[in-house]
Amino acid sequence: MPRDIPIGNGRLLITFDQDYCLRDIYFPHPGKEDHTDGHKFRFGIWVDGSFEWITKEWNLRLDYSSNTLITHVTALNERLRISLYCNDLVDYKEDIYIKKIIIKNLIERERNVRLFFHHDFHILETPTGDTAYYDPDERAIIHYKADRYFLISGLRGGRRGIDEYATGIKEFHGLEGTWRDAEDGRLEGAPISQGSVDSTISFRVDLPPAGEHVLYYWICAGRDYADVNRLNRMISGHGIEYFIKRTENYWKAWVNKEDIDLSALPEDIASLFKRSLMILRTNIDSGGAIIAGNDSDVQHFARDTYSYMWPRDGALVAYALDLAGYHGITRRFFEFCHRIIKRGKESVGYFLHKYNPDGSLGSSWHPWIRDGAKQLPIQEDGTGLILWSLWYHFDRYRDIEFISELYDDLVIKCGDFLASYRDSETGLPLPSYDLWEEKWGIHTFTVSAVYGGLKAAEHFSVFFRDQKRAGIYSKAREEIKSAMERYLYDDKEKRFLKSLIPENSSYRPDMTIDASIYAPFYFGVFEPDDEKVINTMNAIKEHLWVKTDVGGIARYTGDSYHRVTEDIKSVPGNPWFICTLWLAQWYIAKAKNRDELKEAIPILEWVTSRALPSGVLAEQVHPFTNQPLSVSPLTWSHAAFAATVLEYLYKLEKVYVCPTCGMPLQRIRG
Repeated sequence: MPRDIPIGNGRLLITFDQDYCLRDIYFPHPGKEDHTDGHKFRFGIWVDGSFEWITKEWNLRLDYSSNTLITHVTALNERLRISLYCNDLVDYKEDIYIKKIIIKNLIERERNVRLFFHHDFHILETPTGDTAYYDPDERAIIHYKADRYFLISGLRGGRRGIDEYATGIKEFHGLEGTWRDAEDGRLEGAPISQGSVDSTISFRVDLPPAGEHVLYYWICAGRDYADVNRLNRMISGHGIEYFIKRTENYWKAWVNKEDIDLSALPEDIASLFKRSLMILRTNIDSGGAIIAGNDSDVQHFARDTYSYMWPRDGALVAYALDLAGYHGITRRFFEFCHRIIKRGKESVGYFLHKYNPDGSLGSSWHPWIRDGAKQLPIQEDGTGLILWSLWYHFDRYRDIEFISELYDDLVIKCGDFLASYRDSETGLPLPSYDLWEEKWGIHTFTVSAVYGGLKAAEHFSVFFRDQKRAGIYSKAREEIKSAMERYLYDDKEKRFLKSLIPENSSYRPDMTIDASIYAPFYFGVFEPDDEKVINTMNAIKEHLWVKTDVGGIARYTGDSYHRVTEDIKSVPGNPWFICTLWLAQWYIAKAKNRDELKEAIPILEWVTSRALPSGVLAEQVHPFTNQPLSVSPLTWSHAAFAATVLEYLYKLEKVYVCPTCGMPLQRIRG
């Protein structure tokens, strides 16, 4: 189930599903230590003798308040004659999750209402050994295990603390949990439970006829009791609205800090651009890791998720953020990469498959041996794209003190590896895994990324007057370009090949049409108006556009990942946001005037019309229903959208000029 409205601050990440159930609490890293393990935290109401949990059976709308990472959720129940207006936020500075609820009475008589909040913690991603207890000093429920503490309390009508509570056993001997105790409108559970435990708390409010009442609920996260006690005391000292207002002000300043002129774009595209930047931020750890996606429902390959830093994804996200002016975030990302490349096997000059948010090596299904021989289980595009995006970062911001720390360990090591890790006969990079993590071979996308990485390493070497290395990198990339023309472009099919697959001491061409063969123009190997690029992009449009009312570009012909139909002719695969946006990026790159540039707008509108109401973009959508498929939100989808918008605006500056003086008539800033 998609995560419709994620909120976070780089340490504490909270996600909700389509039923407005809190589903994930990541702490102290987005993507590492999901203390719910994806289990539901239920939210319910009792009034006039009836009880209901809030689900999609209510009239629900999940959105964000304008220009903030504060949710704006409305929930209407016609049968109960109750409406709720909710704001959820994580304080931008402290690790506090806050929910503000305005409860509205839709009938003309006074009513007593009880709100219930259920907590199904699996601290450190397991239910074993948890404790939940009522703390009379804090008038709060506390869940803890080892060095992870969560304090839960609330405020209504000037009264702090909980009215009723229950702790109990769940997932053991058939016990479902204390949420069942809530359904009669009363809680009568124990004040402490240990093992596999949950808790439920309630608050009572009196609603005047056709009136309303405000309730605040919060969770403080910390490493020990002192941490959560300090945060709870801060709420008492400053008042809960202080944290809400300062977080609102922070995000409005954050998303508008560059004052980018979006007036040349349709309003829905401009709105999703800002929303994408903020959703991107929720998946970035304060220590620098850019996480691919935090949706615990996606159990990818034997109970694994997307909660990792893939070097390729991270590099492309960093590029988008640098385009948008968020160099502080990207600097921490490159420092994160620097810490990785200085140790272990990576110190040779390559990045491995993926990494945890704390920098440790992530899980992998790529073997170190094939047919009895050693192989490097890498996606070489990740190493190339780290250098490619790092050069853009430096070229734009020119922080020489920062880059001088990375030059020896990151730029030179990776540049030397890319230049040397090549087939002696073809000049192409040696085989590695493709960007989809499925095929072993020599791939057009990977080769293009290696070219882009070597060009970046050459630029760095020239800047630091390292002429010897600059020559090595220049020679290697030119040899790779020539080899691409010879081995990876098919004159008969008039397009680039997806891959060359090792077979019997030679290579077999993979003729599958794959959207990733857009890469030669994007990473600078060939110009966007080169005949080879034009032929390739036309082949992608012809063969990979989904021929249903949904449309969009599939990854490749016959893609089976989350496949929903066997009609490959009409639906070569599910439409992916990133693949569809690659077509828009080509339109932008080759445009020589405003009319040609406008070819990209329908694709940007296609994306906005298929986002969730909150603005969340999944990895892919259902080819018949537009429903999100796979992980949602996907960081890469939002980064590709933001990058495409900015590339459009930068190109507009170049092509929309005064015919007399040649000055831009539309500037992206100012």
